[in-house]
Amino acid sequence: MSKTGNIITLISLAVLLFSVTAWGQVEPAPGAEILPMIIVLVLFGAVFYFMLIRPQKKRQIQHAQLLRDLKRGDQIISAGGIYGTVVNIGDDSVVIKVEGETTLRLAKSSITTKLSK
Repeated sequence: MSKTGNIITLISLAVLLFSVTAWGQVEPAPGAEILPMIIVLVLFGAVFYFMLIRPQKKRQIQHAQLLRDLKRGDQIISAGGIYGTVVNIGDDSVVIKVEGETTLRLAKSSITTKLSK
């Protein structure tokens, strides 16, 4: 089972346990009914962080590293699926050579993959 499946299973069990505990009480103590709700909200926040925010940050860091390490002669693929070889690197753009003598200027942010030689 994947990490996501494990996390969802744990949250489901936690919600089930808290709901069974809440149904079993005849008269809850003042403020006791809010504790399970807070715990469930914290669990959902943790799942949201680990499933959405953290992976996105990792991808952003990897993309920034790719752009930092880019140099002349590297073969790349752009977001539009254009294959080329880096000829010149500017601050915000990159000039690549595609088939023949054709060159294109691309935004640096559109480079998605660096091909290994």
